[in-house]
Amino acid sequence: MTFTKSLTGRLLMGSALILALGASAAMADNIRFWTTEEQPERLAKQQALAAEFAAATGNTVEVIPVSETELGTRATAAFAAGDLPDVIYHPLQYALPWAEAGILDTEAATEVVEDLGRGTFAAGPLAMADYDGDVASVPVDGWTQMIVYRADAFAEKGLEPPNTYANVLTAIDALHNPPEMYGFVAATKVDENFMSQVLEHVFLANGVSPVDDDGFAPLDEAATTEVLDFYKAIAKASPPGELFWKQSRELYFAGQAAMIIWSPFILDELAGLRDSAAPTINDDPTTQELAAKTGIVTNFAGPSNPDGAAWGDVRYFGITTDADTDTAQAFVEYSMNDGYVQTLSIAAEGKFPVRTGTADEPGKFSAAWSEIPVGVDRKAALKDLYAADMLDEIVGGLKVAKRWGVEEGQLSLASKMINSQAINRVVRQYIDDEIDAAAAVAAMNDALASVN
Repeated sequence: MTFTKSLTGRLLMGSALILALGASAAMADNIRFWTTEEQPERLAKQQALAAEFAAATGNTVEVIPVSETELGTRATAAFAAGDLPDVIYHPLQYALPWAEAGILDTEAATEVVEDLGRGTFAAGPLAMADYDGDVASVPVDGWTQMIVYRADAFAEKGLEPPNTYANVLTAIDALHNPPEMYGFVAATKVDENFMSQVLEHVFLANGVSPVDDDGFAPLDEAATTEVLDFYKAIAKASPPGELFWKQSRELYFAGQAAMIIWSPFILDELAGLRDSAAPTINDDPTTQELAAKTGIVTNFAGPSNPDGAAWGDVRYFGITTDADTDTAQAFVEYSMNDGYVQTLSIAAEGKFPVRTGTADEPGKFSAAWSEIPVGVDRKAALKDLYAADMLDEIVGGLKVAKRWGVEEGQLSLASKMINSQAINRVVRQYIDDEIDAAAAVAAMNDALASVN
């Protein structure tokens, strides 16, 4: 009798435990997260972040890699089928179009930004995602294009940093001495996106844009002529031929270029941490000599735009309209707070923190970012490779980062104009002295007006 009661009690207790576990499992949520960071090492870091979130909250995250080239079509198809993932890591170009299409829950994203503290985010990335006072998506990370320059040579000649058209041209006059050293290595290969990217930065620096609130806006002839003359000058101070990222990096790494324009993904290579792209300034492919002699500029100004501009590429967490909103918001907040250093570590040299810290610790994340190891064949922390003021310049560029069409709500049109490569072709004609400035401006305006 006692045995029977004991067994019955244990069975009842076991049933209660099973019911409790079942209820707990039912309460736990599983969300899907699309990411374009699909390289195996980067994917593993995101899966580890998802596991940490699950351990902290009991909610699981399925990390699904999606090629960036397929992201737009897959999102559109999933939206039509009512089967969007809960969160999408996406580039700037999709933020506003997806918000307008109803793919993104802008209220959910805005709540996350407000919960984390709007003032803890860099202003530039928030402005780029502005959607009628909300944010279309939550800014995650970004990078700014840089003028990379030989700070040692500038110091030797008493030159100011190349943060204006005028300072660049002055430096060219002082340092251009080919073939020992070219004053600049400008992008001149018309069919390379690299030239498009560099040109947009140079146009932005002088306050010139081909769009306004209504769509296409004819380029101002006077300000555009300043852009053309500047670009011709840096191209004339470059080696002959069709130049793109490859030659600019090779010549700078060999000590044969005073200035180049590049992305921050050069930072680990510059310090001898990647064997496939090693500095050749001396006989040691692991040398950090060139990194020590290098300075960078992110915000760059032309004569018609004294405040200048930084060209920025920003990535976002989009919370979709099909999402389990509460869990999606919790995952995004975790990735931007407790897990933010892990988020940045996916590729720290190209993932600058858009949140430099919290309200209580304003520099928390930028300081932690500088300690993340970067490199491929060897690893080192950015703070051990570059001076603190240089790292501040790198991160600070995001505060003023811009892109054509963002402020005007014309990013889609501006992107089509850039992708047409019409500006590249005409600028190359001007560089090669085939047309004058007035004809170049007219040709660009004719070509851009036809883009829709």
